[in-house]
Amino acid sequence: MNFTQAIRYAVLRELVMARRARLSTQKTQEFTHLENAHVLGQESTYWHTYTHLLMLVWGWQHKVYPEVAGQVLRIVGALSKTAIGLLPTGNTGGANVSPFKPLPLSPAHAQAINDAKHRCKLAN
Repeated sequence: MNFTQAIRYAVLRELVMARRARLSTQKTQEFTHLENAHVLGQESTYWHTYTHLLMLVWGWQHKVYPEVAGQVLRIVGALSKTAIGLLPTGNTGGANVSPFKPLPLSPAHAQAINDAKHRCKLAN
């Protein structure tokens, strides 16, 4: 098992909550859940890139063009830098935060990430 598989359920839980928020027209809450999914999946090239793509779509749908532009750059970074570990831990991934700035992990996020890494070790 790799990290992408191990963190899958935690990321998907946030993405489901983002979708529910979108269907309830709670755009700020939707983006918060996308940010949470980003933090959780940041060490996986797949989840890291996927959440940035969803943030780009969010920006386009809500006509937040600085977000769209920021996400285009972040998608390139996620694709090219995640695998080599160039990640600012805890960064929420939105264009309102420097893509190089580490942020503190919430206790819940830290626990989910540590649990996923532990499952990887047990499986290998």
